[in-house]
Amino acid sequence: MTFLGIDIGTSGTKTLAIDATGKILTSDVQEYPCYAPKPLWSEQNPDDWWDATVKTVRNVIKKARLKPGEVKAIGLSGQMHGSVFLDKNDKVIRRAILWNDQRTVTECQEIEQSVGGRESLIQLVANPALTGFTAPKILWLRNNEPKHFDKLRKVLLPKDEIRRRLTGEYATEVSDASGMLLLDITRRNWSTQLLSALQLDRDLLGKVYESEDVTGQLTPKAAELLGLTTDCLVVGGAGDCAAGAIGNGIVNEGILSTSIGTSGVMFVYSDEVKIDPLGRVHTFCHAVRGKWHLMGVNLSSGGSLQWFRNALCPELVAEAKKKKVEVYDLLTAEAEKTLPGSDGLYFLPYLSGERTPHADPFARGCFIGLTLVHGRGHLVRSIMEGVTYSMRDSLEIFQGLDIPIKQIRASGGGSKSPFWRQIQADVFGQRVVTINSEEGPALGVALLAAVGAGAFKNIQEACNAVIKVVKETKPSTKAKKVYDNCMPVYQKLYCSLKDDFKKI
Repeated sequence: MTFLGIDIGTSGTKTLAIDATGKILTSDVQEYPCYAPKPLWSEQNPDDWWDATVKTVRNVIKKARLKPGEVKAIGLSGQMHGSVFLDKNDKVIRRAILWNDQRTVTECQEIEQSVGGRESLIQLVANPALTGFTAPKILWLRNNEPKHFDKLRKVLLPKDEIRRRLTGEYATEVSDASGMLLLDITRRNWSTQLLSALQLDRDLLGKVYESEDVTGQLTPKAAELLGLTTDCLVVGGAGDCAAGAIGNGIVNEGILSTSIGTSGVMFVYSDEVKIDPLGRVHTFCHAVRGKWHLMGVNLSSGGSLQWFRNALCPELVAEAKKKKVEVYDLLTAEAEKTLPGSDGLYFLPYLSGERTPHADPFARGCFIGLTLVHGRGHLVRSIMEGVTYSMRDSLEIFQGLDIPIKQIRASGGGSKSPFWRQIQADVFGQRVVTINSEEGPALGVALLAAVGAGAFKNIQEACNAVIKVVKETKPSTKAKKVYDNCMPVYQKLYCSLKDDFKKI
């Protein structure tokens, strides 16, 4: 038996295959564009996701030399909060609006006002209204593109649009649905009270499943396109954050995942529903049956370093290409020559606005404290430190909610850098470990597929069989002291600038 995990990411789709023991067989990635028709808008074409899904699945089958009938189940992951708008004929009405789109400030205010304010909304769905979430996007369509809204019959998340094309079913699962701002997190189903307040029809949304539940089987058309058979189940899967956490083994109490990709995510497991009354971090349903997680999200983490590379280091990119080395390795080598604290230089990583803990779409990125002594190495180190400070914001909120954190597991592109792992250990003041796999969300939903098909009793058993800690980074007492002194300054800088951000 073989199981596939398909992750519909922002930059591309990844498909991964595992066998019945959880061993990774092979994977494939296909990229596609993102569109920004206006500043702070972000859109994609769902047809691009589907084309990439078909290509990656067929490539994985070819690479692993699989027979069509060997693939028994598929798990789906994807970028959260995106909105696919379908008409009565299942035609896409307009390009999907993505998680990092910031156009819905007015609609967020509308949602909070509809239920009597921010605190009331948090009581209903455990989270405040944020511009990235799906519900504000639906209202934006109603307010700004009424002709499109009149055609609207279904709203699906990115991975669930792929599910529809695979199975013909309108369905989602609890972890991804949590990020729509329409789910009653405690009851793990749609909030009829909020839908009523927003005058939205429940039929716009798909059926809600637990993440390992079977949601359908491949249609004959989909099976033919993928090179599989209709004897292939499709399970609920998970939003990319929860799927990545499954792929990192965050399925028991006391373990926190820190992921630095384009965005940064701090993700901690919880046996109970725990809600930050100030709405600074999210409380969502976990992809573990009947459990929850809390999550802090920073919109531009690895993306901040990527921006620096692309915008300010063209000659270094050319040099790296000539030397056949990774440009990030050259940047890190320069950063390593500087001291913790970057000689008083701070970076606020708010290039795309910010979500945790400020929920401020007007926030902007800044270098603060520049002097003549600072060089490129200082700039790079300050970016890494600023991103890690922003993640410590979430860590401090979790600790304030009395959530036990015994181990921190690093993943994403940032975890591949020993230097950045050391900065994390020093800033967090705790050991940081890495595991034997860097596959993340695709592996997580492949394991959920294996559970759904009966290869494992539950997701804990699957993770215990597959995921092992392989490296540990201990904090430096000296560096920790520096960062403990820097952290309050970092936190105060946003407070000092937030009114100016709005004016800008």
